Amino acid sequence: MMEISKIKRKFRFFGRLLRRNEGAAAVEFAFVAPLLFATVVGIMEVAMILIVSSLIEGGLRDAARFGITGFVPVGVTREQQITSIISDATIGLVDMSKIEVTTLVYPSFAQIGQPEPYTDTNTNGSYDLGEPFTDINGNGIWDADMGASGVGGPGEIVLYKIKYKLPMMTPLLSTVIGGSDGAIKLSSSIAVRNEPYPSSSGGGT
Repeated sequence: MMEISKIKRKFRFFGRLLRRNEGAAAVEFAFVAPLLFATVVGIMEVAMILIVSSLIEGGLRDAARFGITGFVPVGVTREQQITSIISDATIGLVDMSKIEVTTLVYPSFAQIGQPEPYTDTNTNGSYDLGEPFTDINGNGIWDADMGASGVGGPGEIVLYKIKYKLPMMTPLLSTVIGGSDGAIKLSSSIAVRNEPYPSSSGGGT
């Protein structure tokens, strides 16, 4: 009888224990919290990417609008002013020491990103050292992109490009969002034709 009584008491104890739910919320939250945290961080990451990408594109457009005028502010070069415009437009969300701003000059819009013309003497479909070519950008070597570095003169075509690695807040979602090395690559470009400003005066406002 004593043993049966003990067994009954144990069953009653476990029965009461199973009916108690005071810590259920904490246990449920422990299961849900990681997913909730990942979702919140993901939303913040995507929002930051969209914001910075939009600011970079806007800054590049502003820089191009300045560049086409040919105006040279006192005490700085056109290139320095272009970088300053982008810096102001990105409101401190971009590390200007790590951003890559490139300006390339082309003979026409159709030639943007095109290789310098060459004679394929061995007909292998690619340029080989020693084959004759037309040095469009004047740097003395064959280039897969004929653009010449610079901001161009009156009436010239200029391609403005930005590349930037935006550091991610956490590497947890790096592979999902498409980042690498703890950062996601952002880029933007715009091609414009410079105004026919007087080259002797350096352009107007």
